Amino acid sequence: MTNYTREQLIESLYNEYSYLCHDDFDPDQDATPEEYLEMLKEMTYDELVEETSTADCDDCYTLEEYILTWG
Repeated sequence: MTNYTREQLIESLYNEYSYLCHDDFDPDQDATPEEYLEMLKEMTYDELVEETSTADCDDCYTLEEYILTWG
């Protein structure tokens, strides 16, 4: 497994969230991309990895694929 920096994880998570918000944003339910970014900055490295939904998945989307897609 390749190690990624905290900054790479934050950037990738933010990019994915911004993309998803583009077409499906509910201001009554969802954080704005800027609010989400602030939440990400407060997370630990392990929490960021968990947020990618790749931590416990051996045969699906890997962290490397996630970073390559959204980084």
